[in-house]
Amino acid sequence: MTHRRSHQRYASTAQPPAHLSLPFALKPGAAMRIALLLGLAVGAAPLALAQTAAAGDAAGTRKSAPQDAATMATVTVQGQAISATDAYAGGQVASGGRVGLLGDKDFMETPFSTISYTDKFIADRQAQNIADVIAATDPTVFSNGVTGAWSENYSIRGFGSGTSDMTVGGLFGMAPYYRTSPEMFERVEVLKGPSALLNGMPPGGSVGGTVNLVPKRAGDTPLTRVTASYMSDAQFGGHLDVGRRWGENKQFGLRFNGAYRDGEGAVKRQDKKVHLASLGLDWRGERSRLSLDMYTSTDRVDGVTRGISLAPGVAIPRPPKADTLLNPDWSFVETKDKGIIARGDFDLSENLQAYAAFGASKTDYKYNGASIGQVLNAAGYYRTIIGQLGFDVEKKAADLGLKGKFKTGGISHQWALNATHYQHHQDDYGRRSVPSAEWTTNIYNPVWNTAPVLVLPHIAKTKVRLSSVGLADTLSFAQDTVQLTLGARHQRVLSDAFSVATGARTSRYDESAVTPAAALLFKATKRISLYANYVEGLSQGATAPMTAANAGEIFAPYKTKQKEIGLKLDLGEFAHTASLYEIKRPSSYTDPVTNIFSFGGEQRNRGVEWSFFGTPLRNVRLMGGVAYVDPKLTRSAGGVNEGKIATGLPKLQGKLGAEWDVPTVQGMALTANATSVSKQYISADNSMAAGGHTVFDLGARYVTKAAGKPLTLRASVNNVTNKAYWGMPLLASLGLGAPRTVQLSATMDF
Repeated sequence: MTHRRSHQRYASTAQPPAHLSLPFALKPGAAMRIALLLGLAVGAAPLALAQTAAAGDAAGTRKSAPQDAATMATVTVQGQAISATDAYAGGQVASGGRVGLLGDKDFMETPFSTISYTDKFIADRQAQNIADVIAATDPTVFSNGVTGAWSENYSIRGFGSGTSDMTVGGLFGMAPYYRTSPEMFERVEVLKGPSALLNGMPPGGSVGGTVNLVPKRAGDTPLTRVTASYMSDAQFGGHLDVGRRWGENKQFGLRFNGAYRDGEGAVKRQDKKVHLASLGLDWRGERSRLSLDMYTSTDRVDGVTRGISLAPGVAIPRPPKADTLLNPDWSFVETKDKGIIARGDFDLSENLQAYAAFGASKTDYKYNGASIGQVLNAAGYYRTIIGQLGFDVEKKAADLGLKGKFKTGGISHQWALNATHYQHHQDDYGRRSVPSAEWTTNIYNPVWNTAPVLVLPHIAKTKVRLSSVGLADTLSFAQDTVQLTLGARHQRVLSDAFSVATGARTSRYDESAVTPAAALLFKATKRISLYANYVEGLSQGATAPMTAANAGEIFAPYKTKQKEIGLKLDLGEFAHTASLYEIKRPSSYTDPVTNIFSFGGEQRNRGVEWSFFGTPLRNVRLMGGVAYVDPKLTRSAGGVNEGKIATGLPKLQGKLGAEWDVPTVQGMALTANATSVSKQYISADNSMAAGGHTVFDLGARYVTKAAGKPLTLRASVNNVTNKAYWGMPLLASLGLGAPRTVQLSATMDF
């Protein structure tokens, strides 16, 4: 009999901490909101621990057979180790994921804060982009709630994380540029904190964390899955997922995903269109594995959400109806992406592996709509200035490495050597304001002027090349209960700017730096892991935005430093992670008078977070947590706003996602989500803030059969109360959060 070890893995009776002392005080209103969200989770943890301990006791108690009893037949039990990419109890997250050059690791063996979402969670969330996945239940990830913007927008640990910094199979620059539809991925992994050693330098400068997307692969069982979907008010779509393997040992695999959505969303006069086609081919031999992934996608929004700002002296107005479009209904943004990635993994010996990955992608982007919408008075009148922007960018990336293991005395070593290369060539087009295209309207009853003709003059040309070499070694002591990871990466950044008129190079910087890292993991028991890390990140120097007076100016690379300590508790089917951290990063600043973008400040984020996932009770799945971050400006240009809180970020977030399998109706699950956030400052001097809010989602899922085929029906209502609230979008002060949104889908396997 072959037995697969379940995720109720540990029989230790160690108890969780009785309390967690937090280095801050909660205001009564915020505390009440968070307590409401997390009461269920807090109550469930001791019950889960008791159930796990009882199961362990039962498994270890066996009635003795009489001395003269007949001899029983021998039963052989074979254990099989759980892969780091297997689903954890409940199926919503994986047991681990990719940790850069260290490879796939179980979350209890990882000295960093990580989480990896499965394709089941993605499908059940009816997610339409990556933010829908990572911001749903993780309290360290903040999304402003704005829908229909020109880009996804989220932050991790209080720092904005650029969509261009997502990796696909560990390669930067291969994901769609501004918004990624998740149908072609089997996992979405989040590694929190700077990660220059692990992944190399992110080209867009993200420091709060890295999102890695894992392409789907064909399974041994043939798959033909069709999904039809609807989203209010009139958006319809479909998704086809086909997987096949063939060959004597099923060594060849093919996985195709195609998705289409089009129509008006929940915001009036805002249409969204998505086209996606992806193909994943793979071959797996005895000692090698090869893969090739290709995709093409188009993402278009008509009636783009750009947001509005406030004229000096104007207070934050009350929000209009939640389904109001505040920017022109004729505006549009269109992003076309395509990419190809080849990868090979080779087992050179039992203790030595090599890998190589190469990728190329291309993005074409066009935008015609508001560049500035400024509220002029308390009555809600505002002036709109139109901008027209575009760019073409071609990216190439490579990732090569060796991984091995050996022993020196009683110390085990797992070492990794990695080299990365990334380059992009970008041409920028457009104008920040269109002559004679301004007009004034009112946020409570907006009326739009006519659309100007799109004109995109060539304004800038840049080339960026990033190359690095990283080396790390994980030393294991005391029967692997203590693991020390040490490493460093040497990174070089080469950036050129060129004259549009002559093509001659107008500026260059060529900088290099070494970024070290150290991490310690102590497995106190089979259920408890303690960890600490010191990590330095390196980011490409910021580029002055096209809205600044010195648009296109490039600044030198900068370092980020993180210190973190944490605890991980695995109860077998329900897991917790708690951590304390500090991240320091140089920050940028745009002078409100001269409109000149400069670099030279510092932002220091100190935070504490607690998250959980799994099945604490039978038929119940929970995910969520609480996170507090203090994003303070410790240095600023000329000392202006020093000591203030960074804009657009809540100090406190609480999230809870719950699913309950209805015992009396087989296949029926009821779902609920709640997200509560504190206020977010929208002015650098902290004189104005968008108020905190709590949003509730409800849903249901029913798994059955139709004509003998598996059928899954899903329904959800997001923002059930249709709450109107302000969030802070990219490049503006205020944007409306998404209104009540109904989503329906039906998935059938053939």
